[in-house]
Amino acid sequence: MEFSIKSGSPEKQRSACVVVGVFEPRRLSPAAEALDKASDGFLSTVLRRGDMEGKLGKTLLIHNPQGAMADRVLLVGCGRERDISDQQYREIIGSAVTRLDETGTMEATCYLTEINVKGRDLHWKVRQTVECSREILYRADTLKTKKDDIRRPLRKLILTVPRRSDLGNGELAMREGEAIAEGVSLAKDLGNLPGNICTPAYLAKQAVSQGKKYNKLKVEILQQAQLEKLGMGSFLSVAKGSREAPHLIIAEYKGGTSKQKPVVLVGKGITFDAGGISIKPSAAMDEMKYDMCGAATVLGALTACCELELPINLVAVIPTCENLPDGAANKPGDIVTSMSGKTIEVLNTDAEGRLILCDALTYIERFSPDAVIDVATLTGACVIALGRHASGVLGNHPPLVHDLLNAGKSSGDRAWELPLWDEYQDQLKSNFADIPNIGGREGGTITAACFLSRFTKKYHWAHMDIAGTAWISGEKKGATGRPVPLLTQYLIDRCESKDKTRGKSAKSKK
Repeated sequence: MEFSIKSGSPEKQRSACVVVGVFEPRRLSPAAEALDKASDGFLSTVLRRGDMEGKLGKTLLIHNPQGAMADRVLLVGCGRERDISDQQYREIIGSAVTRLDETGTMEATCYLTEINVKGRDLHWKVRQTVECSREILYRADTLKTKKDDIRRPLRKLILTVPRRSDLGNGELAMREGEAIAEGVSLAKDLGNLPGNICTPAYLAKQAVSQGKKYNKLKVEILQQAQLEKLGMGSFLSVAKGSREAPHLIIAEYKGGTSKQKPVVLVGKGITFDAGGISIKPSAAMDEMKYDMCGAATVLGALTACCELELPINLVAVIPTCENLPDGAANKPGDIVTSMSGKTIEVLNTDAEGRLILCDALTYIERFSPDAVIDVATLTGACVIALGRHASGVLGNHPPLVHDLLNAGKSSGDRAWELPLWDEYQDQLKSNFADIPNIGGREGGTITAACFLSRFTKKYHWAHMDIAGTAWISGEKKGATGRPVPLLTQYLIDRCESKDKTRGKSAKSKK
């Protein structure tokens, strides 16, 4: 899919299709009005006949429009103009792209970026248009022998800006949108693969291939013997029930100065989670291939960072293994020793994500990180608490949590903060070890984060529980690629914040 930015009048566009909006009740957008004027009121006549009301998401394709140089005009219903929200704008774009793709329009010029969305600027609308378009056109059909090929799929979308002076801003937004969409697609591709293909070794190979693709990215893979030498007894205990060997993926992107402390992303990479001895119910167990979506989204955000060549130092650390039942697997009541030296009583082998993350969170101390964010499909309790609309966020540093929440609002990949109060720590008590791996049914998402917090005392840390947002169940089953947009926005915001700080420092020196 190719995108480009352009300015100019809609009636003068030599295009296979020009896309414009219609508001309720039967009111043309400015671009549609320009086309209507050039066609001596043809579009107004179409609306008066009742062919279209302007209801949100409805479309009407007009062939050979009078007075226009385009072959077709696509009218897209935008609902009531003053009510258009972020989600409604994405629905408008989705409807337009779906119709274009279905009708054999290989190229189109889109004027929907002129629509007013409350609190959003042109940059946001262009970027969202790119991301939404790629989302609509994504297909998880790599393993199908017979694909649902569209004869003439949409291949090029030209996004318009009001003035020539807006071209630079539009192109930057387009580039950001393409980079994020690339990261989301990678995360989806990895998440959608079955567990017999996307093994820990496969995930490691994908990270290595990314390292070969980008000059500023260095990838290292630690294997069983090295993990044993590091004393990662907690991580290794989860892998004991599988024939697939565990791997620790370390990917370092160096886009900042040598003195700049890195941001570290840690992703849970359980490539299949049967629950171990505490085995899961069989219903929907196939979806446990998505238990590596934390790892997939970390690789996706890393890819977006590399594509944008952000001036930041970023480290991605991914502990990856399988969690299966076997004679050698963890048993409820087993006690293991983590890399930090803390002993852990394994009361439930299906609470394995925290067992692999805690050793990774200890390992990353060597990078002296400025901020750490771990991303994991960690608890079903998060789905109960927040549903599938928001990721859960908890952390030991309020400014970091605040920045992540703001990045979620800006990107449309929303998150919600849950408390990490000391009172919840009281639920993590063991008679036989330093800490148990579960804290009871109450506040399961919070006590899981409390467990991880015991290993994050030396740096600023936030935990993202994406159990509800990483994939969709049912008829449209598939990985979502979330929270790649949020994480990438957070990294972009950090770079912009440092640029502003440097600018202020330079002024003060003068």
